Amino acid sequence: MTLLVFGKTGQVASALQAIAPQAIFLGREDADLADAAACADALRAHRPDAVINAAAYTAVDQAESDRARAFDVNGTAPAAMAEIARDLAIPFVHISTDYVFDGAGETAFRPGDPTGPLGVYGASKLAGEDGIRAAGGRFGILRTSWVFSAHGKNFVKTMLRLSDTREALTIVADQVGGPTSAGAIARACLTMVKVLRDDPGLSGTYHFSGAPDVSWAGFAREIFQQAGRTVTVTDISTADYPTPAARPLNSRLDCTATASAFGIARPDWKEDLHDVLAGLGALGH
Repeated sequence: MTLLVFGKTGQVASALQAIAPQAIFLGREDADLADAAACADALRAHRPDAVINAAAYTAVDQAESDRARAFDVNGTAPAAMAEIARDLAIPFVHISTDYVFDGAGETAFRPGDPTGPLGVYGASKLAGEDGIRAAGGRFGILRTSWVFSAHGKNFVKTMLRLSDTREALTIVADQVGGPTSAGAIARACLTMVKVLRDDPGLSGTYHFSGAPDVSWAGFAREIFQQAGRTVTVTDISTADYPTPAARPLNSRLDCTATASAFGIARPDWKEDLHDVLAGLGALGH
């Protein structure tokens, strides 16, 4: 199977390169997602057996003042990819986000629940989802949350960097979600591609996040515990840490449908955190 992946240096794309090195990976220099036509042309040129879109505009705060580019990359380009994938009759797996929801309540969001993004980033990702669903074909939209890995920028690496010079940190405790390793997401995407090749009837929108759900403050405490670093974490509210873009308080995702359709269970993020810290040489002794 010839697999084409949009993305090369991001967290999930890097994880995919580690477990599927035979795939074709397209970076921005090969197909800039700000140019939907270029993405469509790349798909036509390679004519793969399956495609995964692991590239996105992920600067949540910057998107508030960069709306056009965010929508080009997260909305228009994935829709164009989906249309070509439909024409080629190949599976298309696309990574989306919990930010398509408003974060209200404390119940885990199901794939069919009403959406209501709080900012431009979430709205742009929702536009991409809508375009993919409209295109039809064999597709899997995989919403995930709180991605971490040994690559790129993420919460785990930020906490390690801050703990190099600080013995106390204040961390938001009223946002709750499921930290998800890029490696687990990459494996889930590959499984979805294989299943969708055989059963296009499973096309649809799915959720995938690590378990158990935790606050950012709780996540930070586990990072420091596993890394063997003595850092005092003080809980604060989202209101105490204002950002240009609003964050959902509830990022819990109901992953039941994903387990049922693809046999993919929610990963234990604490185990995945151990592996990531080991890869960074940051495990405590």
